[in-house]
Amino acid sequence: MKPAYVIWDWNGTLLDDAQTCVDTMNAMLSRRGLPLLTMARYREVFTFPVEDYYRAVGFDFAKEPFPLLAEEYIRPYNQAAAACGLCPGAKEALEQLKAWGVGQAVASASHQEALEEQVKALGIEGYFDALLGIRDVLGAGKAGVAQRYLQARCLSSGQVWCVGDTLHDWEVAATMGCRCVLVAQGHQSARRLAQCPAPVLPSLLDLPAFFQSQENP
Repeated sequence: MKPAYVIWDWNGTLLDDAQTCVDTMNAMLSRRGLPLLTMARYREVFTFPVEDYYRAVGFDFAKEPFPLLAEEYIRPYNQAAAACGLCPGAKEALEQLKAWGVGQAVASASHQEALEEQVKALGIEGYFDALLGIRDVLGAGKAGVAQRYLQARCLSSGQVWCVGDTLHDWEVAATMGCRCVLVAQGHQSARRLAQCPAPVLPSLLDLPAFFQSQENP
């Protein structure tokens, strides 16, 4: 059946910010003489918890604590993210779900205020019942805030699909007992996404047809 409700990831799923993330990290790596990232390598090493990603690209937390690195990253990222657009197919998918009467919310590891500003700047706040961010810059998990939101709305997990672009999005959906579909246009490669049992789509352009196929398996 078509979903009654969709919980969207933000970064890399709706917001087309993968290149901005690479550029922001490369500026930090360059200042330290560390190897720079290509987009292909980024999509192979980016992961949650975010600390593991920082270690993978060469940071030594014994020399520079992760919270300080996260603060260094988030300021230029937020400035650059203001110029990011939506991922291909995002507006079309949002509009189709709205036409079907599907409820929609965003759950993100982004800071709450940054999430609200980015969504508003793109003029798509009207599609969502809620924007669920976090209250620090450390990229912590979002499963708890999303689960509390579903419980407050008395939504059964079986009615809900999560849409994301990373293995972590599948983990979040599994924690909540929701179904999940992933898109290979964001922060992790299709090869990595295929490691989990969730269906993987090339882009959000394929999402409406995917949901229609679930109605009549």
